[in-house]
Amino acid sequence: MARLMGLFFVFVSCVLASGCAGDGEHKDLQQFMKEVKARPSGDIEPIPTFRSYKTFRYGAIAMRSPFDPPLLVADGEKLAGKNTVDAPNESRKKEYLESYNFAALSMVGILSQDGMIWSLINDGSGGIHRVTVGNYLGKNHGRIKTITESKVEVVEIVPDGKGNWVERPRTLALREKE
Repeated sequence: MARLMGLFFVFVSCVLASGCAGDGEHKDLQQFMKEVKARPSGDIEPIPTFRSYKTFRYGAIAMRSPFDPPLLVADGEKLAGKNTVDAPNESRKKEYLESYNFAALSMVGILSQDGMIWSLINDGSGGIHRVTVGNYLGKNHGRIKTITESKVEVVEIVPDGKGNWVERPRTLALREKE
């Protein structure tokens, strides 16, 4: 019985194999393959080039945190004596860096000679300027109070919205090489 089953299996396999080997069959498929192979091969486009990522250093260390409440003064109330100041001297001759917004300025280095320290300030349009303690910069009457190796501390005189003037400390931190 097993032998008969083996012969039957061989017979069925031969019949199936002979069905796939037809000479005239699948001529349309063979013709399509010839046409595809005869077509000219196209060029593959090169991989696109991407611009390199330019890093951005967020330098808001000298600015008021957006999470701190703004400076508010109640009607008729002055700030704790030391912050309220006299109006700035408008008749004083303006220095060159007072024509720039404080946000456009950045500290790029320091110089020191015979105990005198100067800070090098970039005006944002390519100019580098040497300043020292007592010089003014920024549009809000900012006066340099101290210069260290890593920062310039400035005190601006700004209106408080109630007709008085208050001092606002600002800092220019040393900008690291990009």
